[in-house]
Amino acid sequence: MAEYVLDATAVLPADVEGPGYDRGAVRAGIAHIGVGGFHRSHQAMYVDRLLNAGGDAREWGICGIGLLEHDARMRDALAAQDELYTLVLKSAGGVRQARVIGSIVEYVYAPDDRAAAVERLTDPAIRIVSMTVTEGGYNVHRATGEFDAQGPGIQDDLATPGEPRTVFGLVVEALRLRRERGVDPFTVMSCDNIPGNGSVARGAFMAFARMRDAELSEWIGEQVAFPNSMVDRITPVTAQSDIDELRERFGVVDAWPVVAEPWEQWVLEDHFPTGRPAFEQVGVQMVDDVIPYELMKLRLLNCTHQAMAYFGHLFGYVYAHEAVADPLIRRLLVDYMDREATPTLPPVPGIDLVAYKASLLERYANPDVRDTLARLCADTTDRIPTWMVPVVREQLDAGGEVRLCAAIVASWARYAEGIDEEGRPIEVVDRLRDRVVAAALRDRQEPGAFLDDRELFGDLRDDSRFVDAYVEAVGLIRDLGAREALRRIVGESAPS
Repeated sequence: MAEYVLDATAVLPADVEGPGYDRGAVRAGIAHIGVGGFHRSHQAMYVDRLLNAGGDAREWGICGIGLLEHDARMRDALAAQDELYTLVLKSAGGVRQARVIGSIVEYVYAPDDRAAAVERLTDPAIRIVSMTVTEGGYNVHRATGEFDAQGPGIQDDLATPGEPRTVFGLVVEALRLRRERGVDPFTVMSCDNIPGNGSVARGAFMAFARMRDAELSEWIGEQVAFPNSMVDRITPVTAQSDIDELRERFGVVDAWPVVAEPWEQWVLEDHFPTGRPAFEQVGVQMVDDVIPYELMKLRLLNCTHQAMAYFGHLFGYVYAHEAVADPLIRRLLVDYMDREATPTLPPVPGIDLVAYKASLLERYANPDVRDTLARLCADTTDRIPTWMVPVVREQLDAGGEVRLCAAIVASWARYAEGIDEEGRPIEVVDRLRDRVVAAALRDRQEPGAFLDDRELFGDLRDDSRFVDAYVEAVGLIRDLGAREALRRIVGESAPS
């Protein structure tokens, strides 16, 4: 098979679509901070689709921004390919669809020249600054909602504002300069999986700005838009096997393709005072209120990812499709969605919740995506406190069930002990790893101690209904093993 080394001069094979537009005529109108797999499978894909549709979309190309030292790898991979990369959609049964995405037209690696990164954001052509900086990237205390002034890099950015190392320093300094120069502010668009992501971003950026200049913070609050959004596409980490398959199956040589499921969804609050791409033309749902869609996704999809992750790992599974095929885990997911999550959801316009929940199970069961449980288990302190703890609180307030949420938290605690049921080590990946592992081990002698961390669980430690359910579940997991414990928790009979 002929090979096609990906760059701007490449002639692609017939079964791989590429940009049908003149990339040389596209200029960046969006700067995106945190170019990773999800951004490239989602937002950049939508922009590419819009550019292919023609019209005035060519003013909405993307300038990628890498803030962290490890972003050098993305810089190098994209630079060698003229910012092109391949998106491969994996359907069950081995069906593959490959497309070369051209919407990223430049990439700025801030550690090379931080002042230059600030200056790039002052360009009047940049009207949207979007970001995927992870659920924990907003530097907000989970229990109080307050901005952490002592967070990594914050004091450094306050001391040397012209050389920012954090997303807060970069964005606020760029906004300050735009204000000083009489340039309209850009819209700040969060694409992270947190409730009210735009509102959280607004509070965090205003809090950081207030540390510098109260008047600047007030101006940001009055003049800068922070639309909320809901984003959805399962995007596993690119493996070497994905790179090899792309080369062997399509002949495309790509240093860092991105793979994803066929499903896609983006619901976006239509609040862009200085203009936006015509996203509605390419499948984005532009709405006045994102919150119902966001809660649906976070409490059904994201929380069921956590529900299958720890039990699945303790059962010995590696991939999500293996876990969801297990009747016990599938029963847990269904019962959690129906009994504990759905009662907390407001009406979602245009969505059939029964069909949506069924679609989640179908998506998880796709064996070709090969989404690892390790990915779902990582960074739990940014996930369960953000996604599931609010479900527990609402259910407790309403007198509803919380037993399954408690069991899911218990499975996390057992996983966080760092040793599986066969005595093999578990690699706990979390920025608060030491703290969580210590709490999980202490919980063995002091049942319920895992819930003592009020930054993670707030006041749940004070509610006997939840604590009792947690203690019962974690005791069953430790005494009987995860499988027998889950069988009793979901009420399944033991096999004869």
